[in-house]
Amino acid sequence: MELQEPTLHSADGRTLLYHEVVDEAGAEAPWLVFVHGAGGSIRTWKYQIDAFRPHYRLLLIDLRDHGYSKDILPEFPEYDFDIVAEDILTVIDHLGIQKAHFVSLSIGSVILQKLDIERPELIDRMVMAGAIFDGSRLMHLFVHSGKLLNYILPYRAIYWLFSFIVLPRRNHRMSRWIFRRQSRRLSPGEYLKWVELYKPFFRLVKAYVNRKVDKHGLVVMGSQDHIFFGAAEKFAQAQKNMRLAVIENCGHVCSIEAPELFNELVLKFLSGKETPLRVTATPVPSTWAELKALKP
Repeated sequence: MELQEPTLHSADGRTLLYHEVVDEAGAEAPWLVFVHGAGGSIRTWKYQIDAFRPHYRLLLIDLRDHGYSKDILPEFPEYDFDIVAEDILTVIDHLGIQKAHFVSLSIGSVILQKLDIERPELIDRMVMAGAIFDGSRLMHLFVHSGKLLNYILPYRAIYWLFSFIVLPRRNHRMSRWIFRRQSRRLSPGEYLKWVELYKPFFRLVKAYVNRKVDKHGLVVMGSQDHIFFGAAEKFAQAQKNMRLAVIENCGHVCSIEAPELFNELVLKFLSGKETPLRVTATPVPSTWAELKALKP
C-alpha cells in the first residue's frame, strides 16, 4: 500500500496528530490501532498494512514530531507520557472509536501501557512487539548513558550508536536502516523533548508491571532482543492474561525482520486462535544496495 500525502485534519492542520485510516474491511469490522516507537512513523508498519486491511479498520498514527505530525498544538517545552497518550486519545475520540485492538512497537508498548491505565475500556486486545517493561539497573544505565551523550554528540550520532546497541547483528541491518532513516524527520529540539520521557519512564513501567492486566495481550519478542527480552518474559509469566510469542533469529524489531511470521502470530491472537509459543525465522541479511534501493 502506498500511503497518501499528508492532509489537514482540522482548521489549521495542527491540533491533531497526522493519521490515516484504512477502512476497506467495512464499517462493521473492528478497529486496529498502530502505535510506533520513538524515531518511527506510520511507515514503521509498511509490512503489516496489507495483511491486516482485509480484516480490520486500521488507524495509523504519526506520534508528535514524527513523520508528518509536525508543530502540533499545544506546544510543550518537554514531553511526558500524559502528553503522548492524550495526543493519541484525541485522534481516537475525533474518529468516534469506542473500542479497538492495539499493536505497538518498542517504546510504543510503554505508551500503550499508559493508554491502558488511562482508558482501559477502550482497549480490547493488545499486542506489544519488542516490548519494554524493564526498570532494572541495566535499563537505568542504558537510559542515563543516552542522556549524558546528549551533551557530547549530535542526536543523529546517538541514534546511530544506539541502533547498533539495540540491533547489533547483520540480520538486523534492515531494521537499523529504517529506524535511522525515519528518525531524520526529528529536529534536534524535538529529539530533546522526547528524551525527557526518561523521567516518568521507570515510574510508569513499575506501576504497570506490578498491576493485574485484565485484558488479553500478546508480547512478541525476537530471541535476539538481548536488552528487553528478559523483562518481557518475566512480565508475561507473571500476568495470567498475557502470552509471550518468540520469533527465533530475530532482534528487537521483529515486525520488520520477520513480517510474515509476525503478522500470522498477531492475526491468530486477535481472532482468538491458539498462538504458538515459538516460531523460527530464517532471516537473510539485506545488502547495502538493497537498502539504498528502498523507496523513501
